[in-house]
Amino acid sequence: MRKLALSVTALFLLAGAFQQVNAQVGVTAVPFLQIEPDSRGAGMGNTGVALANNASAIFWNPAGLAFQNQNQISITHANWLPAFNADLFYDNLVGTYYIDGIGTIGGHITFLNLGEQVRTDETGLELGRFNSFELAGGLSYGFEINRNLAVGTGLRFIYSSLADGEVGGQKINPGSSIGLDLATLYKTDPFMIGDRNASFNAGLNLSNIGPSIQYTDNPQKDPLPTVLRIGSAFTVDLDSDGLNTLTIANDISKVMARNERISGQDGDPDTYETMGSFEALFKSWGSFERFNGSETVSLSLIDQLMFGTGLEYWYNNQFALRTGYYHEHEENGNRKFITLGAGLRYNIVGVDFSYLYTLEEDHPLANTIRLSLLLTFN
Repeated sequence: MRKLALSVTALFLLAGAFQQVNAQVGVTAVPFLQIEPDSRGAGMGNTGVALANNASAIFWNPAGLAFQNQNQISITHANWLPAFNADLFYDNLVGTYYIDGIGTIGGHITFLNLGEQVRTDETGLELGRFNSFELAGGLSYGFEINRNLAVGTGLRFIYSSLADGEVGGQKINPGSSIGLDLATLYKTDPFMIGDRNASFNAGLNLSNIGPSIQYTDNPQKDPLPTVLRIGSAFTVDLDSDGLNTLTIANDISKVMARNERISGQDGDPDTYETMGSFEALFKSWGSFERFNGSETVSLSLIDQLMFGTGLEYWYNNQFALRTGYYHEHEENGNRKFITLGAGLRYNIVGVDFSYLYTLEEDHPLANTIRLSLLLTFN
């Protein structure tokens, strides 16, 4: 295995547990929970909260499980941050099981490997090696209120082992927490546009509500990446016999996290205290200021939102082509990329592929490829 440079390790630490900046970006720990786990949604501009019609509903919207009556297993693999060429990889395993009279229950295991790190002292002397990784696993359930409306929930255990040893005299420990999802999904009855069948869905998912994570003996804790996602999906047959269909999906999401400025006393500099996920649900809606490394900038509520839009074309429910666009404000993550994807279905087997093309040169996410295998047992 190639050795991951210590500077890359620092990148992940700063992106999660040890960063203390006044921003929505970088405030939270375990950002791997925000990685879209299936190639279908990733190929559609990271959309899916209003679709949620396969096993990956566990991530996008667990309420979607209520409308499913099949058993599925899905496996996704991606080499993560390929620009670093550092042997990072992401794996996700999900499964759903339908129980007559109860509904569909889903489970998942998500694993992000951050590679082997080299531990050194202040002089650069090598002191050994350690492995960094993050892991989450849990169960989800959707309940059908009526044929058009469902609610869902999920609970996951989160474990994050970024480093060991000591930093600045503080012992580093693995962090752990639990995250709760709350979701709803509305589906219209099929309706006609001319002589073509159509349908419309709307969904909402509030994911990863839970206690903050602590990595050191210091009482400082870092919140989970609680994300509010809302979206819609419109599907229409392109011909009267329904062989060709087109879906247009849109997602808007926001990380519900915030650092709160604490004014210094008696000439002391201001400090920042990170809100817990429960408090941030109510206090992270306004604009805020942050220092971006060169100047102080102000982000409005609109600037804090992340937008995804996607198209999906199916032929005879066997072959799919997908594309999409994802956008974040430059001071709020600055991810701007085009996505491409394709899918095949044959008997019980489905295969999906997605490719991410960043609009910035040398972006860490450039050329990210996801491959997913989906098995369906009716």
